[in-house]
Amino acid sequence: MPSIKGINMTVGQEQQAGMKEKQVLEDLETHLTRRDTEALFQEQPQTGNQYLEDTLLRSYLKTHLPPKVLEEVHQDLERFGNRLLTKIQRLSWECELNPPVFRQFDAWGRRVDRIHTCSAWRRMKEISAEEGLIAEAYEKRYSNWSRLYQAVKLYLFSSSSGGFSCPLAMTDGAAKVIESLGNPGSLKNAFDRLTSRDPEKFWTSGQWMTERRGGSDVANGTETVARKQPDGTYRLYGFKWFTSAADSDMALTLARIADAEGQCTQGSRGLSLFFLRVRDEDGKLNNIQVQRLKDKLGTRQMATAELWLQGARAELISAEGRGVAAISNMLNITRIHNVIGAVASMRRMISLSRDYACKRVAFGKLLKDHPLHMQTLARMEVQVRGAFLLLMEIVRLLGLAETNLASEQEQLLLRLLIPVAKLYTGKQASAVAVEAMESFGGQGYMEDTGLPVILRDALVLSIWEGTTNILSLDVLRSLAKSQGQVMAVFLSTVQKKLELASGTEQLSPAVQRAREAIGSLQQFMAATGSERALTMELAARDFSYSLARIYTGTLLMEHAARPDASSTDVWAALRWCNQELCPVAVESGRGSYGAGAALQDSALVFGNSRL
Repeated sequence: MPSIKGINMTVGQEQQAGMKEKQVLEDLETHLTRRDTEALFQEQPQTGNQYLEDTLLRSYLKTHLPPKVLEEVHQDLERFGNRLLTKIQRLSWECELNPPVFRQFDAWGRRVDRIHTCSAWRRMKEISAEEGLIAEAYEKRYSNWSRLYQAVKLYLFSSSSGGFSCPLAMTDGAAKVIESLGNPGSLKNAFDRLTSRDPEKFWTSGQWMTERRGGSDVANGTETVARKQPDGTYRLYGFKWFTSAADSDMALTLARIADAEGQCTQGSRGLSLFFLRVRDEDGKLNNIQVQRLKDKLGTRQMATAELWLQGARAELISAEGRGVAAISNMLNITRIHNVIGAVASMRRMISLSRDYACKRVAFGKLLKDHPLHMQTLARMEVQVRGAFLLLMEIVRLLGLAETNLASEQEQLLLRLLIPVAKLYTGKQASAVAVEAMESFGGQGYMEDTGLPVILRDALVLSIWEGTTNILSLDVLRSLAKSQGQVMAVFLSTVQKKLELASGTEQLSPAVQRAREAIGSLQQFMAATGSERALTMELAARDFSYSLARIYTGTLLMEHAARPDASSTDVWAALRWCNQELCPVAVESGRGSYGAGAALQDSALVFGNSRL
């Protein structure tokens, strides 16, 4: 009888003991293997208080805000940054995981058309009121700096808002329209609610402009008809193809007023602007049927719907036939919000990429110790710095305009810079999101990291409120409407900023490149020739890009010319100006514009048989 360590065992017992010993050894080996593998797990990138970590934001506020205003807003922004970090960011992820659900019928077959949103989304609405994210701009506690302060809070909120920044954009736009109309008595309640700090009273607004036949082309795409009632109100009949934030409390919308014979004026002259409540006091829809919720690539946290207006009660708030003119203020505000969202998404991605570079080890060292990786992050950082300063410039000018402190030149510059900034930052945001996602390797492609959400949501920024081409043409319209005054103001402003920057020796290469770009831009405009209209249309995108790059470059230089500027500020300006600042001149030299180029482009796309 064999024995182990003095213990007598049968053959069967010996075999059983051997198997147990083998299992113990295998378990030990597995444990050791897992322990080694666990050491290779990647640390999650994290950020702290967004306000305190944003050195560019803080340096900008220190440079521009009056000391008393700076003291007050600094305290509030630090507090808000902590609230975002500890309370609001988790709500953002809940909004992504629990998108809105449309329930068309109840259990008994009755049509109810209810859009259910999650508790986190509803909490975002309350937080927006508590923080005064709309109110701040209209209370004007800080005079012309109020709008800039509001933009800063929205910038910090955007990446943690769970998509709620979009209804806030439209709410701000609606408030602006009502204010521009003189805040008439019938709309006083709506304005007070849109700008309220009380979560129980606060309203959000939709803007229902897009119909089946078009998006930006509202003049030819709007089919909704308004029929006047004996009491002076109107009933709206039509189909709204794309209504963002369909759970909002009210909306502004365009429609064509029918005359006594039922006929409507076509084109933009036939469009009027209307105010309507989405639901009555009992929560019943205002003769509106929800067709369906849109299945979107991004911004899934927000309910976007197709709506049938079947006699929706509404109030005419513009002069008859002046609807397009009335919404111009709204478009300016929502386009600025678009810029805020673009800059915020870029800052969020770069902040996460930077933290990840300090934690992730590859090829024996941290990512931050790989020069090529840091060069890539630096290029992205320059983009977001330029975009941020362009945003601040716009809201600074808007604040002056809203308090009647802006000169005629500043108002013209604002009119030009809004579409320029919107179109350019929308493109920047998409490019930076893709590049930043790549900086995480395979983890950037994983849904549960939250990174793909940022990319998907960024892609709408070059589409919503006008695509790149639509806005490029809008830039040309601003030039034509001012009969060249806008361009003269742009050039003189840029020259003044360059004169200031020329006093800083380290900026000399950037100043020189910017001046060369301005010269090239002026040469292009002088040489458009007999085919000016076609040339400028074909060049519209490159022309707008040139304006964006030149102006942003001067803003970076202006910031770097401060007495307390850092070497980082100077390097950012130099890096920005190392790119082609005037692409329109380059493409013009290559023969990219004109009738011949237009024909060749069509042939390239469709083939000669289609021409």
